[in-house]
Amino acid sequence: MGLKQVFSNMDWPYLLSLALSVIPALICITIHEMCHGFAAYKLGDRTAAAQGRLSLNPLRHLDPLGLLMLILFHFGWAKPVSVNMANFKNPKRDMAITALAGPASNIVLAAVVLFFYGFFYKMLAGSQIGKQVIQMLIQTAYLSVCLGVFNLIPIPPLDGSKVLFAVLPKNMYNLLMRYERYGFIILTFLVVFTDALNAPISAVSTAVYNWLSPIATFAYNLMK
Repeated sequence: MGLKQVFSNMDWPYLLSLALSVIPALICITIHEMCHGFAAYKLGDRTAAAQGRLSLNPLRHLDPLGLLMLILFHFGWAKPVSVNMANFKNPKRDMAITALAGPASNIVLAAVVLFFYGFFYKMLAGSQIGKQVIQMLIQTAYLSVCLGVFNLIPIPPLDGSKVLFAVLPKNMYNLLMRYERYGFIILTFLVVFTDALNAPISAVSTAVYNWLSPIATFAYNLMK
């Protein structure tokens, strides 16, 4: 089979649809994890930097299952950034800041993407490729919000469980973290087989997205 025939037999609409799902997820996950590492670095812990996690290369942050969950269910995770709290001046406070850096970066990313969406809408809406870019921008913004909201759930190993470190007594927090190894199993069960998380997280994510959406209108009006 010649190369020309291979390309002619490809299902391009499917491949484009797949790209429009994977690329936004990779962007959201990469920014999320890099900001964890950057926050830890600025607070005195160089562990993530030494492991090459202060990078925009998605492959350094990718967790295949977490990526698949994000694409299919809009809730997912990446490979956790290693943090050594012994390097922090104030371990409880700095761990909470490091944990919150990921979800906060997703909200900021969504705001930036919505600005680009509004600012370039007129320019892009006139072509088929431009419409696909518009769709990808919308999906990136919404996925970013979903990722940020989902990671605030206080179930190990999500970021919300790390924030609990700042408010729980040490003995209670240590008890919680003993069950961290079961966190992925619990989360997968709750997301895939029940609606215990899906409905409330979708509702919160939609509310946050709608709260940010006037940014797109503001950017659109700048181009009038």
